[in-house]
Amino acid sequence: MDFWSWVSWFFWVFVFTAYLMVLFSILGDLFRDSTLNGWLKAIWIIFLIFVPFLTALIYVIARGSGMQKRGMAQARDMQEQQDAYIRSTAGASSPSQDIATAKSLLDSGAITQAEFDALKSKALAR
Repeated sequence: MDFWSWVSWFFWVFVFTAYLMVLFSILGDLFRDSTLNGWLKAIWIIFLIFVPFLTALIYVIARGSGMQKRGMAQARDMQEQQDAYIRSTAGASSPSQDIATAKSLLDSGAITQAEFDALKSKALAR
């Protein structure tokens, strides 16, 4: 194979990979969308199977902004769940507990007044 055959092959592999990514994004969005009923989802999938490129193009044009909103909502929900899990496992303390702990460290001489002030301002900023 000459150089341009390799370039052509890599180009078509890239195009096919990009198409698969779009296809899976559309399928994920179809199943994520709770406003679309099952029959419409089935119709979209049937058209994706029999007329894939045209259907993908129409779907992205017609429902692209909704795809973005649903994706952002899912990411926001996942972030909230992750934050809640981290808070539950980390044993979050209140600012007053943090200040009391810092005060006891200051009284014992483990930290300086400047470090205590920094810890106090950090606890109050939460």
